[in-house]
Amino acid sequence: MQRPEPPYYAVIFTSRRTEGDHGYAERASRMSALAATQPGYLGETSARDESGVGITVSYWTDEAAITGWRRNVEHAESRRRGRAEWYEEYDVRVARVERSYGFERRTE
Repeated sequence: MQRPEPPYYAVIFTSRRTEGDHGYAERASRMSALAATQPGYLGETSARDESGVGITVSYWTDEAAITGWRRNVEHAESRRRGRAEWYEEYDVRVARVERSYGFERRTE
């Protein structure tokens, strides 16, 4: 997993899904691909457990890049559908990352 050089921003999206797919998987894949084309996009990490609780963290160079993504028309439509069909609830948090470090086991 690549780690951007700080400082950068993280948009932390936590959610609890409704029952059934209703086109969610296809749209989520599309949104990941579309976000990757946006100016200032640095990457994302995503996970969902079997109960439907998920977290996606997307990384951006600055707040202007985040605003640009939020204003994307296709993304706005996905947010609308999310509230109508796909999510029981969600939270969005935006944070500035000042430090970042990690560990990777290497086998030889």
